[in-house]
Amino acid sequence: MTSRMPTLFIPHGGGPCFFMDWNPPDAWDRQRSFLENLSAGLPARPRALLVISGHWEEAAFTVQSNPSPPLIFDYYGFPAHTYELTWPARGDPALAGRVRELLQDAGLGCNLDDRRGYDHGVFVPLKVAFPEADIPCVQLSLRSDLDPEAHLAAGRALAPLRDEGVLIIGSGNSYHNMSVLMQSMRGGGGQQIHGMAFDRWLTEVVTSADTKARDRMLAEWDQAPGARDSNPREEHLIPLHVAAGAAGSDRGQKTLEDHVMGAVESAFRFG
Repeated sequence: MTSRMPTLFIPHGGGPCFFMDWNPPDAWDRQRSFLENLSAGLPARPRALLVISGHWEEAAFTVQSNPSPPLIFDYYGFPAHTYELTWPARGDPALAGRVRELLQDAGLGCNLDDRRGYDHGVFVPLKVAFPEADIPCVQLSLRSDLDPEAHLAAGRALAPLRDEGVLIIGSGNSYHNMSVLMQSMRGGGGQQIHGMAFDRWLTEVVTSADTKARDRMLAEWDQAPGARDSNPREEHLIPLHVAAGAAGSDRGQKTLEDHVMGAVESAFRFG
């Protein structure tokens, strides 16, 4: 029998952050350690990974069917060596077809893309979490309207994959106000940690025992305290909605709270 996989929401940091020097030098150590220990907490080795990254949007849900995805270095202004990173995980066209089938059966349109590579929301954190790159990986886009209800529904449709050995990972950031982060990087952020009010709300909602209420509140996330300050645009938060939708009645738990670059970033697990 296949062990039922949890669903995850993980922070993927900033650009190729885990593969370069920072000031202070330990800035990303907690997130790196969290990712390095990710697989140890799983009930079994996943058969495949399905990743929803905040860096791919399409008009309709689109699933990567490329059997050998290249890396997309979709970050700018970083050291030359960060454009030479490798993570040669193979794709899984059969899983892509299964994802498309599940979404279409739920009344959600889904396209296939046989040329898409892995963006940095996939390969940067997973190069740390699964450095051997020996588990097939498929990426699913966000829908560009970023409708929270639709992404919760997509997660619900994909839930059967959990019993098929597939680990569903939402990869984003719970706090993603780039103007504030850039100010903090330049030394203008002081000691204030931004996003705490929203993080407290998000933690309370995700870890609620009332999972139906959880999904209702996530659908109205932008009404939460500090919501738009933390996520002026929600593409880095919405992968959480897919993970929560796939969780069903499984209660969430907070698995990481990190304070980095003047902001709070959190990770969650369901199941």
